[in-house]
Amino acid sequence: VQLQAFGGGVAHPGESLGLTCTFSGQVLSINIMGWYRQGLGQERELVATVTQDGMIRYGDSVKGRFTISGDLPTNDTKKMVYLQMNSVKPEDTGVYFCNAGYQLLGSSVYQYWGQGTQVTVSS
Repeated sequence: VQLQAFGGGVAHPGESLGLTCTFSGQVLSINIMGWYRQGLGQERELVATVTQDGMIRYGDSVKGRFTISGDLPTNDTKKMVYLQMNSVKPEDTGVYFCNAGYQLLGSSVYQYWGQGTQVTVSS
């Protein structure tokens, strides 16, 4: 199993960034992917998730600014999720972690985490 993240980096307030995460591995049953983030000294929090059937969930702090999209085919072990981050703010700064998992009846059965990629928003 491999989760690879691309993108992130440094931006000024109001600018845009994008994050891509790809999942590969001999696991067909991944049905949800998304992003979580952790600021310095803070707990990890939800950014956005997307399910195989297109259900999307956003953290309150990013609603209206971030957009998540995903490609989670049922018959392919390779899956991908993309996060478009618009109008970024300094409080968006943190380490962003890609997440992939299997949910059943809304509860997580198992999940995998990527290593994390840094996003810094600073003037």
